[in-house]
Amino acid sequence: MKNSKFLKISLFTFIFPFLIFIFNSSSYALDVERTVLENGLTLLIVERHNLPIVKVSIGINAGSLVEPEDKAGLANLTAELLTAGTENRTASQINEEMDFVGASLGASGSDDYVTVSLSVLKKDLNLGFELLSDIIVNPVFPEDELNKERERIKGSLKAMEEDPGFVASKVFKDAVFGTHPYGRLVAGSTESLDRITRDDIVHFHAGYYVPNNAIMSVVGDVTPEEVKKLLKKYFDKWVTKELKDTVPQKPERIRQQKIISIDKEITQANIILGHMGISRSNPDYYTVSVMNYILGGGGFASRLMQNLREEKGLVYDVYSFFAADKFGGLFQAGLKTKNESANTAIEEILKEIKKIRDTPVSDTELSDAKSFLTGSFPMRIETSSRIAGFLVAVEYYGLGMDYIDKYPVYINSVTKKNVLRVARKYLDPEEFTLVVVADQKKALLRKKF
Repeated sequence: MKNSKFLKISLFTFIFPFLIFIFNSSSYALDVERTVLENGLTLLIVERHNLPIVKVSIGINAGSLVEPEDKAGLANLTAELLTAGTENRTASQINEEMDFVGASLGASGSDDYVTVSLSVLKKDLNLGFELLSDIIVNPVFPEDELNKERERIKGSLKAMEEDPGFVASKVFKDAVFGTHPYGRLVAGSTESLDRITRDDIVHFHAGYYVPNNAIMSVVGDVTPEEVKKLLKKYFDKWVTKELKDTVPQKPERIRQQKIISIDKEITQANIILGHMGISRSNPDYYTVSVMNYILGGGGFASRLMQNLREEKGLVYDVYSFFAADKFGGLFQAGLKTKNESANTAIEEILKEIKKIRDTPVSDTELSDAKSFLTGSFPMRIETSSRIAGFLVAVEYYGLGMDYIDKYPVYINSVTKKNVLRVARKYLDPEEFTLVVVADQKKALLRKKF
């Protein structure tokens, strides 16, 4: 058994750098044709003729960022109901037509923007675009479908409240962001969902689902000429409209240590510690990515995992990450541990945060972080579906169509001095929010750390 384990480790040690070499030594740039059409739609096209499949992703700037606070969940509910019926088809007819040709069509909401996706065979491209345009331009949001979807989401939210991890995450976001849209659930709450009417959805759709507020990426067995003909044929009624000025203010950071304890009869404490982070446009994003990989984003290679799991046996898993959105973001470290070891685990997280702020990382840590981040990057664009979604994000966040070429350069230019600088700037071991869902009688949580 020992020899077998050694063999697996040896093979990984050999193969992983080899894969990194392949990814880094070969070009994975995409030939993207970018056009802004007369109706304001930003169109991105990548030809891939290896398979007779076309993937379409449409990002619409109609996420929860622009919905009213008292009707949280409106943006997500609108997106979910796009396929619930149109002026030309019922929900059942949409599903039947998609299933008959083995295609898929759907929509979902998020904080920054909603995504509408289509996957269809080349031979059925006309049908795919016909249905895609129908749900975007002609949805009718039937009252009965609205009520069913509302109850489904409420039921899901109620079920998730039984999950201590979900409770911790929800409370943490609310504590960090307060009343800012990033602080609430994309799905909304039971109370806010009950306040949403069909008229709210109709008006929200009319105000935000317009081409000059959208990005469309088309990837697969198709040419730019074919795509533009399809758009002219099926999206001719999708016209430019004046947009509402509803850009939210950037969230303001809370400068204090806030500890929130939630009592539940559970065997393991669910712990989240963190604070506000950075926006996606922050030029330090890439250095922060390297720093966080070393701290807690690198799995078994991370310092948090080595300390809390390998050395002290406090956890099975521990992580940290920076979630970077359009107008802000957050940093959080999280874990599960026995109630009785909650204080110790929190102390060790803070110890590692202080350590990476106080002393430079090692040459090996820096090299390994760079190798992983650059080597795993091509996996984000290994399929047509991933490319389609990736391109929408690149355009939305203003990263530039040469982002794929520049990403490895950004990562490889990070130095130990840079890592130390961003750790000191964006990690705070004194003023943070701590949420602990645990059996509080056993955890005996400290009142200050």
